[in-house]
Amino acid sequence: MKPLRVLFVCLGNICRSPLAEGAARKLAGERGLQELFYFDSAATSAYHVGESYDPRVRAVLAEHDALFDHTVRQVSRRDFQEFDWILGMDRENLRGLTRLAPSNARAALALVSEPWGGGEVSDPYYQDDWACEQTYLELSDLTDRWLKRWLEET
Repeated sequence: MKPLRVLFVCLGNICRSPLAEGAARKLAGERGLQELFYFDSAATSAYHVGESYDPRVRAVLAEHDALFDHTVRQVSRRDFQEFDWILGMDRENLRGLTRLAPSNARAALALVSEPWGGGEVSDPYYQDDWACEQTYLELSDLTDRWLKRWLEET
């Protein structure tokens, strides 16, 4: 069976989207579901392409045993064909994704929080270290809900 492919997207791909990717990878791994899912993350902007995580994000992922190798990349038009789901962290991400999506896009676009109210995941970039921890916990909960939803749909 081909794995469900999910791309998490935020503005710079150094905070929220890798936190979501790390949480999703960890949860799938803990449940023995890693063969059913493929997770990645990307940015709507090119600000940090080629860089790694924000150091605070690296620390949070390491603390939660969710650390993975990461190099920032920007969303490409090809992603809309290769992924089943592309999940933005906020409405601006979603608007950017909608503008970039080709007319024959295969991927479904949504806010990562859409099925549970559609709120936005706040960007911890300009906040303190604790904000990265809070964002990880929020995204861990949201990705857990998505995993359950996707498993019910298969």
